[in-house]
Amino acid sequence: MNIQKILVVCVGNICRSPMAEYFLKREYPELNIESAGISGLIGHAADQKAILCMQRLGIDMQPHIAKKLNADLIKKADLILVMSQNQQKHLEQTWPFAKGKTFRLGYWQSRNVPDPFQHEQWVFDETCQLIQDCIADWKKHI
Repeated sequence: MNIQKILVVCVGNICRSPMAEYFLKREYPELNIESAGISGLIGHAADQKAILCMQRLGIDMQPHIAKKLNADLIKKADLILVMSQNQQKHLEQTWPFAKGKTFRLGYWQSRNVPDPFQHEQWVFDETCQLIQDCIADWKKHI
């Protein structure tokens, strides 16, 4: 699989998908990586708690601006990483051409990445760590 463009998807595009996007950008600076939300909070910055998690790891997520998922983003992506089985199902039902290139970020661990939105900072920290672990599992496949 020749992967040039990765799309990371969550619900609002302010917590999980931007964290995963910025980790992937650091890991694969040569690839085109973006994120979007199924019901993206268009124009919003990343959640402050997510920004803090990333700052602690030396990653600046301040420039992130949320956007909504659309057919064009899905068509252009070689690999689409979602946070849950339900999101994968939703994408594949809404856009059948997403089948075969849409996987859970936690695919190799058979895990969903739970949404930390409106939870305490420690929940964001755990989510951030889980996202890093899941991305590490993709290393031999990207």
